[in-house]
Amino acid sequence: MEFFNFHTHQFTNQSDILELVNQYPQEFDDSIPFYSIGIHPWYITEDRLESDLKIVEEKLQTKNCLAVGECGLDKRTEVPLDLQITVFEKQLILAEKYRKPVVIHCVAAFQEVIAIKKRMKITVPMIVHGFSKNNQIANQLVKEGFYISFGKYLLRNSELKTVFQQVPNDRFFLETDTTQETIQEVYTLASAYKNLDSKELEAIISNNYKAVFQKT
Repeated sequence: MEFFNFHTHQFTNQSDILELVNQYPQEFDDSIPFYSIGIHPWYITEDRLESDLKIVEEKLQTKNCLAVGECGLDKRTEVPLDLQITVFEKQLILAEKYRKPVVIHCVAAFQEVIAIKKRMKITVPMIVHGFSKNNQIANQLVKEGFYISFGKYLLRNSELKTVFQQVPNDRFFLETDTTQETIQEVYTLASAYKNLDSKELEAIISNNYKAVFQKT
C-alpha cells in the first residue's frame, strides 16, 4: 500500500490505497474489503440497540473488520449523553474482547472520552478521527495514549498546521471522511506541514498502521 485512508465513507477501490471504510450495522455491504463497524452516536436507536450490537460483534470476528467504530460521544446531537455513554462503553467492551482498535467520533466531549478510557482501563488503540481542535487537546490526547487522525479540517483550516506539526510522528493517521478531496491530497499537505518527502510520510503511516492494526 502506498496510501492508508484511516476513515472514509466512500470505497474507491484503488489498488494503491488501503481504505478503512466506515460501516453501520443496518447498512452493511459485504463487498467492501476492509472496514470498521460501529454505532455512531447520531444514529443510536434504542429499540434496535441489541440487534445492532449483535451485528457489530458478529462482524468483529471476521478478518476484514479492522476496527470498531466510528463510535463515541457528541454533545451537539439530540441523543441523550447518558445513552451515548452506555452505547460507547458497550462497544469498547467488544473492542477489548476482540482486540480491535476503536475509531472515535468526539464532539465537545474529550474529557468524557478520556475519563472513560481510564476508568475502563482500555488497552486497545483508540484513534480520534477528524481532529479539528487545539494544541492543548491534542497534547492531552497523545499523553493519554490516543492516536489522532487528520483530514478535511487539515485541508480547510490553516490554524491546524501547528497542531498537526506538534503531534508525534508515531501518533497520527490521515483520512478523507466524507470529503471529495482524495487521500493523496491530504498526504501532499501533510508532507509539506511535516517537512517530509512523500516516501518518508508513507513509511511513517505504514509503521503506525502496523502498530495499531497489529500487521507485520
